[in-house]
Amino acid sequence: MAEPSTTVAEAAIAVSQRLYDRLAETTGIIEDQVGRESPELITDSPLLALLHETVAANVDTYFSAIRHNIPVAEVTAPAVALEHARRLAQRGVPVNALVRGYRLGHSVALQVVIEEIRSCELDPELALNVLGTMSTLMFGYIDEMSQQVVAVYQAERERWLDSRNAVRALRVREILADESQDVDAMTTAIRYPLRRTHLALVVWYPDAGGDRLAAAEGFVKHLAESLAVQGAPLFVPADSATGWAWLPLPSGTADDWAEQVRACAQAAADQPWVAVGSPLAGVGGFRRSHQQALAAHTLAVASGTPANRVTSAADPGLCAAALLGGDSLAAAAAWVAEVLGPLACATEADERLRDTLRVFLRTGSSFKAAGEQLHLHVNTVKYRVQRAIERRGHPIADDRLDVEIALLLCQWYGAGVLSSADQ
Repeated sequence: MAEPSTTVAEAAIAVSQRLYDRLAETTGIIEDQVGRESPELITDSPLLALLHETVAANVDTYFSAIRHNIPVAEVTAPAVALEHARRLAQRGVPVNALVRGYRLGHSVALQVVIEEIRSCELDPELALNVLGTMSTLMFGYIDEMSQQVVAVYQAERERWLDSRNAVRALRVREILADESQDVDAMTTAIRYPLRRTHLALVVWYPDAGGDRLAAAEGFVKHLAESLAVQGAPLFVPADSATGWAWLPLPSGTADDWAEQVRACAQAAADQPWVAVGSPLAGVGGFRRSHQQALAAHTLAVASGTPANRVTSAADPGLCAAALLGGDSLAAAAAWVAEVLGPLACATEADERLRDTLRVFLRTGSSFKAAGEQLHLHVNTVKYRVQRAIERRGHPIADDRLDVEIALLLCQWYGAGVLSSADQ
């Protein structure tokens, strides 16, 4: 015959009172087991002290709930338990370790309860009912406490990371702006080797929507894993969709880093836009490579051309084009129209003529060299060069430098400096 509920409740209260009277002993048993099985929860004295007080507070709260018949849903996690979760979040201890600690505590506490019930020498049926009551309440308590401490852990982890990243970004901006910064101190502050050779990047996504900063940082991490870098990359947010990054490279690095980055970016599923500086050494290189990446970024954004999804300071003419067109694209467009005349029109035919003339001039006015680079027959190159000069309206001998610069601007800025109608 089942025991009356009042009898079971009274027996459960009696068992909990006996355990509560030995709170220090009960706490010690649970704490020892949790510490052995989850050493990441007690990596130093402050954490050990917090774990001790957290276990004691949880045991006290659990037995109080039994003695005073408090529903689990109305029990709030002890303040010290919440602080313990916050400290673990700040230390970067995985949340799984925190949850496992509560599960271990649950397991040990249940064994302690079973031993205490056994020592009371209750009627077997009553003992079974008491165990059922106490274990049900214990499971509900652990489940509720786990949810509360995990919520606090996650909130603190996000706040801590945001705060730490904000400080890191501030220190990076200070390094970029002030040449008098202590290199070793700043290396420690931003957790990045400033005395190495650096390859600066700007990574962004023109289309809005989604967590673009996370995607940009993910691409940089993937890039660092794909390349033979010497250390973890540095990533700081520039705005909600753009990140600045630096990769620490081996000294005496090869010249093909930009092409390796280009290959990774073009193969990436989320198609980031990337601007790349040159590999440069030391704090000065940290700044200059970043300046180059910013210039390439400015040019790519201004042009908006998918062909410029990955731009590099190593690309011929890019830095000059960025310098010339950076201050006023409208003024650059007006000047291009003056220099090239109808050849500056935004048509496919004029684009072919401009590209051929640009390569022809860059290769020392060699029809053969231009043909080899463009994969065209020499006669085709001759025809297009002559046709480009005719479209412009006058020879290029007298102002060849202006023509080359105007063609360079057309190459990089595209529609941003071209005329929309024939002139």
